[in-house]
Amino acid sequence: MKWLIGAHTAGEHPIDEIVERDADLCQFFLSDPQGWKKPPEREDAAELVASGARLYIHAPYLMNLASPNNRIRIPSRKNLAQTVEAAEAIGAAGVIVHGGHVGDDEDIAVGYERWRKALDTFESSVPVLIENTAGGGHAVVRDLENYGPLWEKIGDYNVGTVLDTCHAWAGGSPLENASQIIIAATGKVDLVHCNDSRDPFDSRRDRHANLGAGEIPGDVLAACVVAAQAPIVVETPGDAAQHKADIAWLRERL
Repeated sequence: MKWLIGAHTAGEHPIDEIVERDADLCQFFLSDPQGWKKPPEREDAAELVASGARLYIHAPYLMNLASPNNRIRIPSRKNLAQTVEAAEAIGAAGVIVHGGHVGDDEDIAVGYERWRKALDTFESSVPVLIENTAGGGHAVVRDLENYGPLWEKIGDYNVGTVLDTCHAWAGGSPLENASQIIIAATGKVDLVHCNDSRDPFDSRRDRHANLGAGEIPGDVLAACVVAAQAPIVVETPGDAAQHKADIAWLRERL
C-alpha cells in the first residue's frame, strides 16, 4: 500500500509544514489545546480545501466526553461540535479525541453511553476518531478491548479509531496484537499515532520519544504500524528536521 505519513505540527501554515517534513499529511490544533474557546475561522480555509491536503485536527486536551462532572462533560460536547464544524470548513480528514475517563466509583460502561449522547448532539461529514489513552484505571479505552463494547453503542455514528503506540505501550497493551484487537472490535484502524516511549512497558506514563530512541523495540513498533494499515502521524519531540528524520526512519521499515 501507499503509506501516508506526517507529523503533528504548529498548524500555522499546514501546506508548508507538510513540505518541510517531506510528509504526506499533517495534524494540528484549531484552538488552544488547554482551553474551551471555539476555534476561530481560518483565513486560509478555502486554500486548504482547494489544496486537497490530508489534514487531521486534534481536539483540545481538556475534553472528556465520559466525565461524570456536568461542568466538564457538557462543555466537552459543545467544544467537540465546534471543533468538528471548524474541521469541516478546512476539509479535514478527521478530528482526534481522547477516549476520556469516567469517575473513580463508576463502571467504565457508563462512559460508552456518555459518548453516544455526545455524538447524538451534532452531525458532521468529518469523522470523530477516538484515541486510546495511556493511564487511568477508569479510562474508557486504555484497555483496547473496550473498543468492542464502545462500538456497540456508537458504531453507527460517523466515528473511527486512533491507535497511539506510546499510549498502548504505556497502558500495558502489547503492540504485537494492538492493531488486531482494534480491527476485530471496530473493523479498522483509521489513524496511527506512531510514537516511541521514554518509559518501560505498562508504566502508565505518556511521554513520547523520537522513533528508535525510546523503549519500544523498533521491529515491534514497525510491525504494529504495518498491521494497522492506516495513515500515520508522528507526535514526536523536536522541530521539522527531527520530524523528517522520524518519518524517514518509519518509511525505511514499512
